[in-house]
Amino acid sequence: MQRLANRPQFQAVLAGSTLARTPHFALHCVALNANQTDEARQPLFAVDDVWLGAMVPKRWAKRAVTRNTIKRQVYAVSQDFASSLTRSAHVVRLRSGFDRQHFVSATSEVLKAAVRSELQQLFARAVAARPQQP
Repeated sequence: MQRLANRPQFQAVLAGSTLARTPHFALHCVALNANQTDEARQPLFAVDDVWLGAMVPKRWAKRAVTRNTIKRQVYAVSQDFASSLTRSAHVVRLRSGFDRQHFVSATSEVLKAAVRSELQQLFARAVAARPQQP
């Protein structure tokens, strides 16, 4: 699994379709061969593999430790589903915040468990919604 590294890659994926949603997350996807840069006509995604990126805006997770915890959970859960995902570029986007009244600590085990559970639902929905590639 490859990680998205630059802004044009993230923008290309966000312009694609939304595969799945949960109350806090959305999973966006785009085919690898559909996007090229304008400068040297180099492909944005040079390797034919599953690409993944995580977007956790400050708007929804104020503390850096919370944003980093959520991103770690995204990449950890995605490893469990890597063989089931299609060879495309994917972005997991946090689309609403976790209630700070319920999750008081910025990086508690309760928050990690809630994020992990919801991410597993997100990836399971995406796998079920999309046919497998050979």
